[in-house]
Amino acid sequence: MINTIDIIIVNWNAEKQLYNCLKSISGLNRDGFKLNRVVVVDNASTDNSINGLENLALPLEIIRNSENIGFAAACNKGARNSKSDYLLFLNPDTKLFNNSLTLPLNYMQKKENEKVGICGVQLVDEKGTVQYTCARFPTLVNFISKILGLSQLFPKLFFSNYMTEWDHKENKIVDQIMGAYFLVRHSLFKELSGFDERFFVYFEDVDFSLRAYKAGWKSAFLSESKVYHRGGGISEQIKAKRLFYSLRSRILYGYKHFRWLSATSLMLLTLFVEPWTRLVWNIIKDSNKELKETFKAYFLLWKDIPKILKRLNWNDKNKNTSP
Repeated sequence: MINTIDIIIVNWNAEKQLYNCLKSISGLNRDGFKLNRVVVVDNASTDNSINGLENLALPLEIIRNSENIGFAAACNKGARNSKSDYLLFLNPDTKLFNNSLTLPLNYMQKKENEKVGICGVQLVDEKGTVQYTCARFPTLVNFISKILGLSQLFPKLFFSNYMTEWDHKENKIVDQIMGAYFLVRHSLFKELSGFDERFFVYFEDVDFSLRAYKAGWKSAFLSESKVYHRGGGISEQIKAKRLFYSLRSRILYGYKHFRWLSATSLMLLTLFVEPWTRLVWNIIKDSNKELKETFKAYFLLWKDIPKILKRLNWNDKNKNTSP
């Protein structure tokens, strides 16, 4: 039986990166699977990144949003009409190699891997250096150590949720793989009703992976398959907003998956303690630019707190299930 797959790419001002990503898809080895659709969901880009894509040899669909609806919502929109067996959510700052899909799909099809619902691959930079992208599900202790800077000062005592102690050179069942290359069974995606759109960007992949884990599915990291990943991507253009969205999603994640007291503690530490630790860190690094970006991010966060609290669903069936 031939597997079918849709590739969904969310674009926002990715410029040449999007074209290069799509070009790499057009040259893929497609033995053993059929590429049904490549869907580019454009979140109201103002550059020329979605122009001139029609010449590529791909079953391409472009969805043009009139506004930036966020990453999670755009992914769901791109997957909405899929009839494929698998969905690959792919960042535009990636490029696939010849076997970047055949190996993961063959792995997922093996009977012994029938409970693997999500698969990631080894991400490498332009020098071929392996990026440490797999992570454990975050806990309140992880967040506190990051907020206080303990994971940076004493990495051997205070582990980050990222698995930086492991070289990512072997296959492994992990809690979470990075969303830059996020291969998921379509049946699982429908079972979980897709990504939670309360996460505008960041933590939507962590949340999805945790919900999949609770439903009895596994996430696998496949080291023998590689994908180029630039890292940072277009978010480098908006560092203050990138930090703001990350902090906001962290608070939402806490209230969804932690107990109320833990989630509230996390929010208060994020709002009133972390700005000072970041201030000290920026002074140590003598980075005035990062200092300004940090202040901008926290101004946006404090201003957005009423909206954040409105986004919370206090009766969410998935909350109060993590320590």
